[in-house]
Amino acid sequence: MLVCLCFPGRYELLGMHRHRQHRVDFMDWAPGARYCSLIGDFNQWSATENCAREGHLGHDDFGYWFVILEDKLREGQEPDEYFFQEYNYVDDYDKGDNGVDAKDLIRRMNEEYWEPGEVTSRKSRWETVAKLYEQMFGPNGPQTEEELGEIPDAETRYKNWKATQKDESSSSSPSYDIIDTGQEFDIFNVVTDRASFEKFQAKATPLAYWVEMRKGRKAWIEKYVPAISHKDKYRIYFNTPDGALERVPAWATYVLPDAEGMQSYAVHWEPPPEEIYKWRFGRPKVKGSLRIYECHVGISGSEQKISSFQEFTSNVLPHIKNAGYNAVQIIGVLEHKDYSSVGYKVTNYFAVSSRFGTPDDFKKLVDEAHGLGLLVLIDIVHSYASADEMVGLSLFDGSNDCYFHSGKRGHHKYWGTRMFKYDDVDVLHFLLSNLSWWVTEYKIDGFQFHSLSSMLYTHNGFSTFTGAIEEYCNQYVDKDALIYLILANEMLHELHPDIITIAEDATYYPGLCEPTTQGGLGFDYWANLSIPEMWLWHLENVPEREWSMNKIMKVLISSNHHMLSYVENHNQSISGRKSFAEIILNTGMCSSGSVDDDLIFKASSLLKIIKLITFTTSGGAYLNFMGNEFAHPKRVEFPMSSNEYSFHLACRQWELLDKGVHKHIFNFDKDIMSLDENERVTSRGSLNVHHCDDTNMVISFTRGPFLFVFNFNPEVPYQLYRVGVDEAGEYQLILNTDETKYGGRGELKSSQYMKKTSDRRADGCRNSLELALASRSAQVYTSWSES
Repeated sequence: MLVCLCFPGRYELLGMHRHRQHRVDFMDWAPGARYCSLIGDFNQWSATENCAREGHLGHDDFGYWFVILEDKLREGQEPDEYFFQEYNYVDDYDKGDNGVDAKDLIRRMNEEYWEPGEVTSRKSRWETVAKLYEQMFGPNGPQTEEELGEIPDAETRYKNWKATQKDESSSSSPSYDIIDTGQEFDIFNVVTDRASFEKFQAKATPLAYWVEMRKGRKAWIEKYVPAISHKDKYRIYFNTPDGALERVPAWATYVLPDAEGMQSYAVHWEPPPEEIYKWRFGRPKVKGSLRIYECHVGISGSEQKISSFQEFTSNVLPHIKNAGYNAVQIIGVLEHKDYSSVGYKVTNYFAVSSRFGTPDDFKKLVDEAHGLGLLVLIDIVHSYASADEMVGLSLFDGSNDCYFHSGKRGHHKYWGTRMFKYDDVDVLHFLLSNLSWWVTEYKIDGFQFHSLSSMLYTHNGFSTFTGAIEEYCNQYVDKDALIYLILANEMLHELHPDIITIAEDATYYPGLCEPTTQGGLGFDYWANLSIPEMWLWHLENVPEREWSMNKIMKVLISSNHHMLSYVENHNQSISGRKSFAEIILNTGMCSSGSVDDDLIFKASSLLKIIKLITFTTSGGAYLNFMGNEFAHPKRVEFPMSSNEYSFHLACRQWELLDKGVHKHIFNFDKDIMSLDENERVTSRGSLNVHHCDDTNMVISFTRGPFLFVFNFNPEVPYQLYRVGVDEAGEYQLILNTDETKYGGRGELKSSQYMKKTSDRRADGCRNSLELALASRSAQVYTSWSES
């Protein structure tokens, strides 16, 4: 599997990169093109001035194009004496401006580095050949064949010459004894004395002298005008069988929309070293479970506009830390033309979305999050791509099968997006390098791989799945996509051992989180998409008194291993639906902030126990979408034609954090996170569900030393409800959803916070507890076992 390690560094070669020899190199892949050049501000958008050279120096057999942009000499400046002269642009950019003369440096190297006799000075590369010619055909050479005589064989001539040489054992020159055995000549079979060979091998390379020969940035600025400057706009120009094309380079790292709104352009991002973002914090180490705060930068503000990275860093990151989460997952980071797509129709995979800010703005966001102890994850969309031909990868080089499958297979059946061809090694290079780019350039801590079912099956996951193994092992499975995911996980975890990968797959492909060495796909977590669908179905279709506790628990713990659980993520509040708070809570009544209202009390009580049971049954990871921690009363709706491009629902009402029911639910959510931070609740191994009563609507289970009891009954409280426990002793109440600070009625008195077991058997357990359970409430106890 480690063969994949050759892939991730492709971003160091492709795209736009400054070379040390006063030039900028550009490389891109377009096998369908016949001609390639760069156009932009730097050459007045000329299609002929900066083009790829003829032959293999500009275009190889695999479709890669190479364009060199030479820096221009300033007026009055002379070209460098050495064609290989290098300059420091970023690393040690202030070194090299001390006026070191190259000739003096070479003389110093001969004196300091080479020992006497190791350097043979020659005036010309033909010097030895000329001496031999003069010896044979010069005036002192043989004039007739008789004088020439019989020429002995090479070995005899060598031995005769060797006998005439002085024995200088102290000489530093290596001695080479070449024996002609009559076999075909091979330079790797040259025999030399071992002492000379080992001495040469042990000698360090004179790299320090070579580096010292580099000049500094100041010398470069004085001598040259950059071929392309920081923030210059550019595109790539192709001549194809179907005509000329202008495209945004596939490896562009910053892309801005065109003024006319028709076609975007790449921006050369090369800030001077004084302005390059300096990282302040290292990657945080998170112990225990993941508590993920999912968010979208554009809708993170309270104003009806697109918010920026800077605003998110200043306003939202401190709230996430205060709320008790230890990771932030950002959707819509990769550049996308269509804002209403929430960022899932990606056009430029190596660029941050310019509508939120610059690459350095995003670096600061990640750095500040690390400083707060937050991991930063992003949604990565390698399952499909935007079909936009002017900005994205579709028809990039004029052909229909450059990055994507041709024909029907190259198009998503329902979403109008393009499907990658994972069997192409150059597409693998692109996707794997893209993952490594985000980790290396922006210090991202992990990825959620979006919509795996779209890529794993040729029917894009739009089929009925019953869980039968035949459904995952038939002709509709894209085996190349499976291999790509295995390679991606193998590469990421090999290069970055602390990386986190999450699989979002609605079909629950077998082995998602199994190690690749055991035939699995190698993900760290898988998102259980059935849980929010289950809650939504109950809320909208089943009267609350008819909820089945057994069905609920079956979905919650069906496969708890490495499971990421959530009540709702962006799908529930964005994809044309309502948020759960909008369904459960009456928005109009909530705005009054009256916690005494019976309807609001019942609705908030239900929302709290749904949150708690989903969190405590997770497999070590829990996710909450931005705003749901305080029961945001409105769904999310991005500006689009159907709402006249309104931002009314594309923002968050942060002012509700300190008001009424929203304040109470936020306090509860925050205490759940704090409980897990202090007690590692969801890292305590598997659950032991010993009580699940559909009639009484009560669920009880243990996890480590903790006992969780839920009363879903909307009408009936229980004063002495018996649940079984294995461990005898005292049980201390540590969380109660009915407390007044959470908007409850506080029916449980402080004298009832400590309970002692009796030896009466219940639920198949040796001991039991009698608990007072308010309707629509939940309690968490920790045991103090008797020795």
